[in-house]
Amino acid sequence: RSNLLKSLNHVHRVVERRNTIPILSNVLLRASGDTLTLKATDLDLEVLETVPAEIGRAGGTTVPAHMLYDIVRKLPDGSEVQLETAPDGQTLLVRSGRSSFALQMLPETDFPDLTTGEFPVRFQIAAPVFKSLIDRTQFAISTEETRYYLNGIYLHTPTIEGRTLLRAVATDGHRLARAQTAVPAGADGMPGIIIPRKTVGEIQKLLDGADAASTADIEISDTKIRVTFGSVVLTSKLIDGTFPDYARVIPQNNDKALKVDRATFSNAVDRVSTIASERGRAVKLSLAEDGRLSLTVNNPDSGSATEEIDVDYQQAPLDIGFNSRYLLDIAGQLKTATALFRFADPGSPTLIQDEGDDEALYVLMPMRV
Repeated sequence: RSNLLKSLNHVHRVVERRNTIPILSNVLLRASGDTLTLKATDLDLEVLETVPAEIGRAGGTTVPAHMLYDIVRKLPDGSEVQLETAPDGQTLLVRSGRSSFALQMLPETDFPDLTTGEFPVRFQIAAPVFKSLIDRTQFAISTEETRYYLNGIYLHTPTIEGRTLLRAVATDGHRLARAQTAVPAGADGMPGIIIPRKTVGEIQKLLDGADAASTADIEISDTKIRVTFGSVVLTSKLIDGTFPDYARVIPQNNDKALKVDRATFSNAVDRVSTIASERGRAVKLSLAEDGRLSLTVNNPDSGSATEEIDVDYQQAPLDIGFNSRYLLDIAGQLKTATALFRFADPGSPTLIQDEGDDEALYVLMPMRV
């Protein structure tokens, strides 16, 4: 049960709850040798996993994915699960202890295959490094379907000052997140690709808890990406579109620098934004020359809040407003104790990053307050 449940947990998430095509509600089960292979797809994303099993007779079929997952999940810990096709060829019998279930089958031959085609680019990357690139950028992915080319993470390999990087970028027009690492061997010269939001979420879950020594195999073509980690193979279509020239929105001349303790700042924003309305969510930052930062939220319906914290700021006074949710998202991605903000003026984008770390940076558009 534990092996089967773990695999079903990986594959069943891909299956959409509502499907007009019945076969897409199913998980493909294929028994051969001493393994059971499970596969699920939504036609854009496919997850395949292999688990050890005792095979009495080889074969393959498909059954409803969420139903099989729920059955196995509700079986007692440590139990053994037996899968067997019924003599009528229409149902799969799932037995464990005194429990028995009969699930309607659809033929394996109807199941679509995403994995065909060549993947000319192949490289290996440390799993925690790949996960970090994704974690630090995914919150900025746009959910606006009209600008579909922003509904994912842009992965590419620019060469900056003689150093080639593997860089991930996401933006929704209000904020931008960029994270990078040294380019892994074999990734140099890969095409720039946009990995869809759903795939990004599945890769995050797949690499969750990956230890420092583990690696992920990445294969890329013009239209697909394949990620292999352990016994799981995830194949996904890419977003067919052109990612905008994001370098144009990263400000170069923001000359007003603010350094602040990341945790103190994050907690203060969190407290004052309690007052903010769902719609407004604006928090006003007022910077004084003497190294004080006042955070203010005014909500005409419920009241106001203000908090003052000590910061390192030695420029002209500045008042600027931001969406508090976006500020908290970015603060949550910063890694060092000190956050560095670079401002230009109240109407221009602000640059935010960890002090002394160029591997990730964030751009946030201000709000009128």
